[in-house]
Amino acid sequence: MPLHSPTGHFSDAAQSAMAGNLAAHGWSQHNIFLPQELTLLLEAECRVLNASGALAAAGVGRGTAQTVRAGIRSDRIAWLAAGQSVACDRYLQIMEELRMSLNRSLFLGLHDYESHFAFYAPGAGYLKHLDRFRDDDCRTVSVVIYLNQDWRPADGGALRLHPEGKNTEDIAPLASRMVLFLSADMLHEVLPATRDRISLAGWFRRRAGITM
Repeated sequence: MPLHSPTGHFSDAAQSAMAGNLAAHGWSQHNIFLPQELTLLLEAECRVLNASGALAAAGVGRGTAQTVRAGIRSDRIAWLAAGQSVACDRYLQIMEELRMSLNRSLFLGLHDYESHFAFYAPGAGYLKHLDRFRDDDCRTVSVVIYLNQDWRPADGGALRLHPEGKNTEDIAPLASRMVLFLSADMLHEVLPATRDRISLAGWFRRRAGITM
């Protein structure tokens, strides 16, 4: 179902489905999240950044302990900042609306949002992991939004979720598709693809020390 109402706000049905899925299953999928025009602009921006060498090899760990370990994670990233482009500003505004919607529905105390482009060249992947750091409990809800046009099953590159006590879920990285999941609980991995795989990865964060 479309996530937005004709007025541009999140529809009641979408909010209810999102909140119910997160509460019951720890994850939620929405196939048409960003407008097609915005999806194309963001994909083009990531490709320009990659071609110019502005994407950096992603690390694992945090702070001074962060290291590049291509055997675990082999994507290249660039963090988003307000004002860097019209497309990114539109995207960040949509995510601010989503932050407020999740707080209204689930009382999560989400305070802010951080996000980066993630570019996976053919064969690149990310082994099974959690998104919350052991020494930092701020990341609460993880978000992945895909920017890949005309993706086919044979292209690979699925996001594989590992819900505790349940079967794995493979989610194809189709353009405009969004997946939400609980950062502290949902083990997940990115399977290699046979073509460039582009996404926006982000995290809704709460203030340190706040418990759910």
